[in-house]
Amino acid sequence: MWKDRRLIQLFGIEHPIIQAPMGGAAVPSLAAAVANAGGLGSLGTAILPVEERRRQVDQLRALTNHPINLNYFVHAEPVAEAAWTARLQARLAAWYAELGAGEPPAPTAPFSIFDREALEHLLAVCPAVASFHFGLPSPADVAAIKAAGIKLIASATTPQEARALEAGGVDAVIAQGWEAGGHRGTFAPPYGEGQIGTFALVPQVADAVGVPVIAAGGIADGRGIAAALMLGASAVQLGTAFLSCPEARVHPLYRQALTEATRASIVTAAFSGRPARALANRYAAELADAEADILAFPLQASQTVPLAQAAAARGSSEFMAMWAGQAYRLNRALPAAELVAILAREATARLASAV
Repeated sequence: MWKDRRLIQLFGIEHPIIQAPMGGAAVPSLAAAVANAGGLGSLGTAILPVEERRRQVDQLRALTNHPINLNYFVHAEPVAEAAWTARLQARLAAWYAELGAGEPPAPTAPFSIFDREALEHLLAVCPAVASFHFGLPSPADVAAIKAAGIKLIASATTPQEARALEAGGVDAVIAQGWEAGGHRGTFAPPYGEGQIGTFALVPQVADAVGVPVIAAGGIADGRGIAAALMLGASAVQLGTAFLSCPEARVHPLYRQALTEATRASIVTAAFSGRPARALANRYAAELADAEADILAFPLQASQTVPLAQAAAARGSSEFMAMWAGQAYRLNRALPAAELVAILAREATARLASAV
């Protein structure tokens, strides 16, 4: 059915379709549905507190015995500089007052780093795959993960990053194009070099590394999957396409915005402190000129989440981080298993007609 079976065999899956590990939205119900349908279901553990991470992994294990992927962020412990914080909070104070949210809180880091506890839990759970964003953990941690038999994948936004990941020991590279929703995986400066579209990036990465390549960004249907595979990818990773599935945990206002399909998909650091692609709204537009005041990732999120929650309570998504890639208008509101089956049929039909 699939000509290139390297990742199918490596991960033990039926279809070369990976559901992206979208923090908050990629919950156990979604990951299990994708895994049970023959794809690689992924859990977005990167933003979860330790106990919640354990709970969700246990829940996922109870829902499927198929291969799964656990995802982590690799970032430095941020430092909250007082003057920097004061400038940002002066910008945010009017919005906090408008929404009745009180005063901006002291900055905190809401997303945990990949530390010893996270590593020990990963090794104990021993999923088929572990994926990383913003680079790789330490060589010692990589060695421990691989020694446990866990396959290792990570995101690259340039051929140079892909080569660095291969040298670091990954089993496959995720070529994350500029179209992709959510956080940009760029980890090797300058950041601007990572603004490459998926279908320009995939063949360059395929030529740059010897490990299999996973195409990500702007892929929402069988046409995109077939195109990515023809350009040298061995599998695809879709995130935004799964947000419209009922199993995804998506706020009703967010789901409505995806359905209405009237907003632009933009890249901004205003929500979390790192560039990420989301649906445009008032907050992102009005903070577009304040890049110098944005706090380090993920401290910025501790300032913006209370605004999003207060606005949502009033029925507004204008302060909400609604991560979405550029192809979000192609979304289909289908159960995840049905979507995986349709994607596989569409892609194989396209590939067969191209022979």
